[in-house]
Amino acid sequence: MHGIVRIPHHTHGSTPEPVDGERLLSGNPVQSTANAYSDTGNAFHCGVWEGEVGAWRVAYTEHEFCHLLAGRVRMRGDDGSDTTVAAGDSFVIPAGFAGTWEVLEPARKLYAIYEPAL
Repeated sequence: MHGIVRIPHHTHGSTPEPVDGERLLSGNPVQSTANAYSDTGNAFHCGVWEGEVGAWRVAYTEHEFCHLLAGRVRMRGDDGSDTTVAAGDSFVIPAGFAGTWEVLEPARKLYAIYEPAL
């Protein structure tokens, strides 16, 4: 595919799923992902994600650029970092980040993920 791919700002048509119980720290959040594009090498992906209030453990092997469309999210790293973002904020989560992802207000984000082959 060589044409322009539009990225919707909604997850209509995707199935909401609960956060994996082994990673869940608080709440009973569900999340939806509508991946709009993946390259042929399966290293680059982009789309939209949304999630409900709750907190869970994360460990990133990929680099992720995010633009928060709605809500508020707090990310606390195992290294002691603590970042809160709100609708309109853009940020990058580098590969190797490990910690807690906490949705403070129902959130929706655009994402672009790059995970090079090992």
